[in-house]
Amino acid sequence: MKKPVPSTGEAARYETVFGEVSEIVEAARRSAARSVNAVMTAAYWLIGRQIAELEQEGRSRAEYGKETVERLAADLSARYGRGFSVRNVWLMRAFYLGWPIVQTPSAESGDDRIMQTVSAESLLDTIRARFPLPWSAYVRLLSVRNERARTFYEAEALRGGWTVRQLDRQINTQFYERTALSRNKAALLGEGGTARPGDSILPEEEIKDPFVLEFLDLKDEYSESDLEDALIRHLESFLLELGGGFCFIARQRRLRIGDQWYRVDLLFFHRRLRCLVVIDLKIGRFTHADAGQMHLYLNYAREHWVRREENPPVGLILCAQKDEAVARYALEGLPNKVMAAEYRTTLPDEELLASEIERTRTMLIEGMATDDPNGRSSTPKGGGFS
Repeated sequence: MKKPVPSTGEAARYETVFGEVSEIVEAARRSAARSVNAVMTAAYWLIGRQIAELEQEGRSRAEYGKETVERLAADLSARYGRGFSVRNVWLMRAFYLGWPIVQTPSAESGDDRIMQTVSAESLLDTIRARFPLPWSAYVRLLSVRNERARTFYEAEALRGGWTVRQLDRQINTQFYERTALSRNKAALLGEGGTARPGDSILPEEEIKDPFVLEFLDLKDEYSESDLEDALIRHLESFLLELGGGFCFIARQRRLRIGDQWYRVDLLFFHRRLRCLVVIDLKIGRFTHADAGQMHLYLNYAREHWVRREENPPVGLILCAQKDEAVARYALEGLPNKVMAAEYRTTLPDEELLASEIERTRTMLIEGMATDDPNGRSSTPKGGGFS
């Protein structure tokens, strides 16, 4: 039996309803993300306050403050999971000290002892209204050392409804200094409030903000495409099966450089070379930006991941462009040409890796083309091709 075909008017009315419902869902998602962000920001300000008060009781000794933060970070991480690293706890302390004008009702009355009787929920409700920007915005503002500039950026972000990306862009381009020197400040301020295409943040991006995921101790899922995910998993198996001393460490290893979050697709340790191998996979052609990003990863790895007895890390960039896969090692950070030559002769040949990526990509595409009517791929995810 054929389904009745809706009339033009009915189709138009449905599209209108669908559009309105979609707006409601997106607005609700944004509201949920902002509510979590507001509570999180208030909680971090209160935690910073507790640390500052404890330091005062310890007569503000620097070593006492360091011990306090490190112990608190370890204990909070053990009980509540991610989000309470030493660096993050220091940020909470800096946040409280950077915004000391915020007063709770009991503090305004001059009797701070009343704070002991106020519930945590009441404190959060009181404080959250004082910080309308998301936590990631305050983290970015904390990097601005000039207090006047920080106040300026905070005020403009509130006035213009800037996203964190807008705020980051304006700080990076010295918007405060440019405005101070401009003869037509009003025009420049108006221009600064105009969002660019890359400034917008989708509701799902707000919900998946790494700060929010850490605060709620939720599993950190990365939205790789099926093709990228399958390629990464196959590459992992391929390198391990080569028998060249590769030891798997992590997939989608997350790192934070400054106030930006990044992810390393694969992280291996090579036993013979005694070094980390950082692998970044791109769906598309190789660009200079890819090389720059890999150097960023390697600098971070040298500082935070490499142990004293290990050799410098090496990077491997894989670009799975259609009909022209590329594999390139990043060896520029090695101390001498002798070590670079040893790395090249020990690690798998770049052409071998490129051909394997191209072969796997072709097989995956062909498998995805035979998906069943329900949208399930006939190719196993990350399938182990021989």
